[in-house]
Amino acid sequence: MPPKFPPLSAVDHSSRWTIPRPLAGLPPVLLFFLISTAARAGQPEGYPEAVALYQSRQYSEAQQAFSRVARAHPEDIEVNFHLGRLALWFNDAPAALEHLERAHRGAPNDARVLNALGDTYGLQAQKAPLLAKLGWARQCRAAYERAVELDPACTAYRWSLLAFYQLAPRLVGGSEDKARREAEVISRLDPAAGRVARATLHLAAHEADRAFAEFDSVLREHPDDFIALYQVGRCADVSGQQLARGLRALRRCLELPSPIGEAAPRRVHVLSRLASILDRLGDPAAARAAREQSTRLEPDFRPEKDALKN
Repeated sequence: MPPKFPPLSAVDHSSRWTIPRPLAGLPPVLLFFLISTAARAGQPEGYPEAVALYQSRQYSEAQQAFSRVARAHPEDIEVNFHLGRLALWFNDAPAALEHLERAHRGAPNDARVLNALGDTYGLQAQKAPLLAKLGWARQCRAAYERAVELDPACTAYRWSLLAFYQLAPRLVGGSEDKARREAEVISRLDPAAGRVARATLHLAAHEADRAFAEFDSVLREHPDDFIALYQVGRCADVSGQQLARGLRALRRCLELPSPIGEAAPRRVHVLSRLASILDRLGDPAAARAAREQSTRLEPDFRPEKDALKN
């Protein structure tokens, strides 16, 4: 079998135009209006509207909007960064490489761009002929390591390295020990994310009981902790164990408000995991209904993009 390489990380939403959290849940039409009226002088025409589409996860529309901006500003770093990330979302490795290498030439020490380049090299490694995989994989690792070097406190970049070390063959730098060390660093930076990182490694090692145990103490004290409940559902889905418990946990998530944060699991993640467990339990009609609901919420949602932690 060809070696497996890291899945794409969640899209990095940091940019020169960041939507404040209180605005993130507004309807897109109102969001477009607020952004348009607050746009900075000298910003490319159409850029704020493209970012609003991107931030609201309307990725097909965002790709079209950024492409229109790029025709007038082909070397703009932020436009190329976003187009590169969007190409990754749709598994278009050549387009991602073109845009992100252009962004990297303009901003060689931008950790966001380097992390996205690492994702691109990883995708190239998945698609390349066997002999070419190793070169792409080494470039993937180097880009991730450089991003972490530039911004060591960013957990998203640590997650990229953890994924690489966990999934890549030893020949190109894969290492279970290094993956565990990244999980420890993530835990120091963000204890909740650290629990998810450790559970991820336990699941990869077929240690489902240890993965579930990461969230037991949290749920004893806070039985409605959304993230812990969701992760119980994820552990059940990935391992195939404690499916009834996982189903209950995910259904409880649907009754709770979703947490704030770009990296937090959303309702579409819950519905996707719920559908998978329902399939396992022999209820295809309910599974189909959950997937249809997920598609209505976010038509461009692709669960495999951040399956490593969500």
